[in-house]
Amino acid sequence: MIQRKINKIISGMKTTDGAGVNLTRIIGSPKFDMLDPFLLLDEFGTDNPDDYIAGFPDHPHRGFETITYMLNGKWKHQVKN
Repeated sequence: MIQRKINKIISGMKTTDGAGVNLTRIIGSPKFDMLDPFLLLDEFGTDNPDDYIAGFPDHPHRGFETITYMLNGKWKHQVKN
């Protein structure tokens, strides 16, 4: 087994998306620019419901696949037709 050393530790960047949803952008920030620009990894980690209240207005994903990975809690995703 070959052990490799950690080359760099990059912290996420606090930002907002959608209509003002607070999040931490892990992949897709200027600090982590060595990956495909169409790959994003966001962390939503707050107990304050006001951080999500505005939500995300209608927006096209243009072929992107959205994956939600939850450690605990609940999530309601609604798509309007």
